[in-house]
Amino acid sequence: MGLCHGKIMSFAEDGRHREYNGGTGARGAPATPHRKSRSRPATPVSFSSTGTDAIAWLSPYPQDSASPLPTGVSPSPARSTPRRFFRRPFPPPSPAKPIKASLAERQGLPKPKEGPIPEDGTEEVERSLDKNFGYGKNLGAKYELGKVVGRGHFGHTCFATAKKGDIEGQRVAVKIISKAKMTTPISIEDVRREVKILKALSGHKNLVKFYDACEDALNVYIVMELCEGGELLDRILRRGGRYTEEDAKEIVVQILSVVAFCHLQGVVHRDLKPENFLFTTKDWNDPMKLIDFGLSDFNKPDERLNDIVGSAYYVAPEVLHRSYSMEADIWSIGVITYILLCGSRPFWARTESGIFHAVLTADPNFDDSPWPDASSESKDFVKRLLNKDYRKRISAAQALTHPWLRDKCWQLPLDILIYKLIKSYLRATPLKRAALRALSKAVTEDELFYLRLQFKLLDPNKDGHVSLQNFRMALMQNATEAMRESRVFDILNSMKPLSNRTMDFEEFCAAAISPYHLEALDNWGQIASTAFEFFEREGNRVISVQELAQELKIPPSSYSVLKAWIRPEDDKLSFIGYTKYIHGITIRGSNARGC
Repeated sequence: MGLCHGKIMSFAEDGRHREYNGGTGARGAPATPHRKSRSRPATPVSFSSTGTDAIAWLSPYPQDSASPLPTGVSPSPARSTPRRFFRRPFPPPSPAKPIKASLAERQGLPKPKEGPIPEDGTEEVERSLDKNFGYGKNLGAKYELGKVVGRGHFGHTCFATAKKGDIEGQRVAVKIISKAKMTTPISIEDVRREVKILKALSGHKNLVKFYDACEDALNVYIVMELCEGGELLDRILRRGGRYTEEDAKEIVVQILSVVAFCHLQGVVHRDLKPENFLFTTKDWNDPMKLIDFGLSDFNKPDERLNDIVGSAYYVAPEVLHRSYSMEADIWSIGVITYILLCGSRPFWARTESGIFHAVLTADPNFDDSPWPDASSESKDFVKRLLNKDYRKRISAAQALTHPWLRDKCWQLPLDILIYKLIKSYLRATPLKRAALRALSKAVTEDELFYLRLQFKLLDPNKDGHVSLQNFRMALMQNATEAMRESRVFDILNSMKPLSNRTMDFEEFCAAAISPYHLEALDNWGQIASTAFEFFEREGNRVISVQELAQELKIPPSSYSVLKAWIRPEDDKLSFIGYTKYIHGITIRGSNARGC
């Protein structure tokens, strides 16, 4: 909100500031423990982001300059951004360095180590930018604006009442974004993409409703559902800093459900945090709404994103490495769940750079209170979301079938991960398929529970088989315009081998199983050993180093690595070779990748 003040949080940080819908508020300095609380006026609605949590835009006001904000409120605009650049150097490889470069590129600021002003003292003239979005120009005729409920560098947010149309008489929220603050092509595209995503996504009860987008010469206006129940973060604070396990389950199921829906549509949110989940009313039993798609993007099949955006405390390690996909959202959900259950953040430091370093190198603490009293299922759940190897993180839909949440899972969404895994299976060699079939026979009942539900969502034929048509129809039944924008249907082109045959549940399990997910389990050793026994009896065959290298696309210079995978006595895959082979690894040089 506009008048934002820090408050002491029971999870050891304060200094958070308010904004409406994640796009127009102010944000503060890095949090420090033991700071005195400052009160702020209560407001009927708050779409917000945290102070140190953000990585997208920088404040135009120096710390020591006159600021238009109230005394004690550190100036920093909307969209979740670091408060300032760091003055003291950090030894390489500091995670702050690529983030500085990313921010400079996004805002059109001088890149790190570049002078902000040319030698002749003249400022660079801003090139002409097209700020015509093509939205309607009739905001005043359709909506009567009310009081301002939040202010920030990029604009403000108002209550409004619809004058006409399907929502005539209904109160809405209007997010007003100043065109004068759109100083780079990227900032313009961020707004354009936010509206496109909000328009395209629809049909989920935990998704904020989009009504309209308008513009005039000065502003862009985004009209959305009004949520007057406050943020999830406020609810956490009012509960003394954390939720009970049973109450936390209710929250996590809603988060996973809407994120699984977004992922199926090919949308990655990229800024999931408690401040971006609002309650529709003050009723504790009302559903939450996911808001603020200002940093979201369409994620095409097999595409890796590389721009560093998000919120510092919730950012995934692979985002800092500039190569990520939907798994980054899963990490953020893991951080939120950790906070819900224990009241503190799993990765904390006094500076943004320190936070990023902790995200990259530290492990969450499960030893201190209240974790010793927490259920083993809850701890396992959080660990499976906060795995630093993104390939080992379970998907949002799969997380809904975890033993910790199984009693709360009222409806399982279709999982886009299933399509990706089956696509890879259909492209695999006969030996690789045999290896995966052996693995599927050794999986736990928990994994089979998830696979049975996903198979059922494909609406198998009377003979218990599924074809390419089943996969196509399942997507069509869940499709929104976002699915077309992100080209999710392209994945069906890679599944064409199914057009001439069908797949029963046993083969579906082999195709839809993820070796990486299984490797994250505590009993992975037993699963792998049992699977290898099946493979020895049913699928292991003689294979040469050259043949194996060709299949894995490994150059001759790395043949020596593969020799250890093949038993010299019979030229078949050894146990170690089998476990590495099913992962489909390549020799790219790191232990984290299994080489």
